[in-house]
Amino acid sequence: MNNGLPVIGEWVSTGGAVYLTPDRLPAAIAAYRSPAFVVRDGPAGSVGVGIGGAVQSPARVNGANGLDYPCLGILPALYPEWLGDRAFLEAHGLRFPYVAGAMARGIASEALVIEMARGRMLGFFGAGGLSPARVEQALAALRETLGDALPWGCNLIHSPQEPTLESTVVALLLRYQVRRVEASAFMSLTTAVVRYAFSGVVRDGAGQVYRTNHVFAKISRPEVAQHFMSPPPQAMLDALVQAGELTAEEAALARYLPVAEDITVESDSGGHTDNRPLGSLFPTIAQLRDELSARFGYTRPIRVGAAGGLGTPESVASAFALGAAYVLTGSVNQSCREAGVSDDVKAMLALAELADMTMAPSADMFELGVKVQVLKRGTMFASRAATLYSLYTRFPSLEAIPADELARIEQQIFRQPVGEVWEDARQFFEVRAPHEIERAERDPKHKMALVFRSYLGRSSRWPIDGDSSRRLDYQIWCGPAMGAFNAWVKGSFLEKPENRTVVQVARNLLEGAAYVTRASQLRSYGVPVPAAAFAFPPRPLQ
Repeated sequence: MNNGLPVIGEWVSTGGAVYLTPDRLPAAIAAYRSPAFVVRDGPAGSVGVGIGGAVQSPARVNGANGLDYPCLGILPALYPEWLGDRAFLEAHGLRFPYVAGAMARGIASEALVIEMARGRMLGFFGAGGLSPARVEQALAALRETLGDALPWGCNLIHSPQEPTLESTVVALLLRYQVRRVEASAFMSLTTAVVRYAFSGVVRDGAGQVYRTNHVFAKISRPEVAQHFMSPPPQAMLDALVQAGELTAEEAALARYLPVAEDITVESDSGGHTDNRPLGSLFPTIAQLRDELSARFGYTRPIRVGAAGGLGTPESVASAFALGAAYVLTGSVNQSCREAGVSDDVKAMLALAELADMTMAPSADMFELGVKVQVLKRGTMFASRAATLYSLYTRFPSLEAIPADELARIEQQIFRQPVGEVWEDARQFFEVRAPHEIERAERDPKHKMALVFRSYLGRSSRWPIDGDSSRRLDYQIWCGPAMGAFNAWVKGSFLEKPENRTVVQVARNLLEGAAYVTRASQLRSYGVPVPAAAFAFPPRPLQ
């Protein structure tokens, strides 16, 4: 024993280097790809780190020759690739446990997905809010470019207002053999997502069940997670078999599998969010995963990833420390070169600070009062959308709105009479969802909702197109991770949006997370790591 600390041997510094003072410890932490030896500077000296060298028998532990130090512990080499679940990497053919989430309306663009795949990470195309024709165009391009050689995926967003849209998109996903889907905004299961999950399920000669398609369920509530972690309802399987959308064998095998084997726990994020802290939400979902896995006797583990608020190495490291199999980012990718938004928006995002986000009514679930998190700085969208929702809750129809209030929203928000807005909405829904028009003609309040939703829908299109005349109406989905990211990269090469690529952002976050993890490990071994040594400055990485 050595001052109460067990000595496991003698570290010989020949060929290595020793770091014993706080100012030198960052260099030792940065060598996380090499084993680290926790050493003491003599029998009663300070605790430090040795890199290189070797550990010998504990027969001579005195440090008398200036080259040998008592060794208190050994930390193996640490790589960013190893931060998550190895099974996750193997299941999806990835090098890094990192996913770029599907930002809607093609903001998570084809280019973004392709660059992520080439970096041996996973990206999901943002199909939410796009027409089936536009989704098909993207799937065709991605299949032609990436095929099955590199991993990639597409979003399937729950569309309660347009239930047939889900089925149409799933048919496209199956036609283009998209093997990975991010299912988002679901409140319960639908036949469309179940059809996708179990199409192509087979049992091999060894009796193992093999699934062709993989669902990544993005959830923020235990009751929703339970749907995806459980086998699908038998009634739903029977209906799919009867409709010819699953075979009897696929439905039979589905009874032994969860709908999704990859669950993304989404905390305080951009867009649809419950604003839950990851530190509370993730353990709750992980415990539910364990309970359901035991109940249903799954032979393969359900992997749980983390999303929301991940914009710095420290936050990514904390997600892995919670047990995340992978991390998923969204907001920070929106400011990257490959993102499908205008340069104007990227510049706005690059200036965002931590408190520059707010909640606003959503377009797809307007009537339900559901909100999305958006960028507040530089726009008036959130306040204007709130005004429309207030009018919707206060009045039964457009005609019931007082003339002065109606004139104000026509001038300041719509910039045209509501009658013209209604005609534009009618033309849109005649193609997309004719039943909405029929309902609006019977229900004046629903007509008012469609008129107001038209502003919310177009406000998410203007920032993509870069329509500077509607800059104050930009609806930019964004979470606090963006502000944290900007603070971290200030003064570095990543400060300017033109230097931000999804792969550079991902690699720096992962390298930084490995660095922070090593610093935490050394501190837990008694090394007096100063607070400043936890900082990882961004750098160009290959």
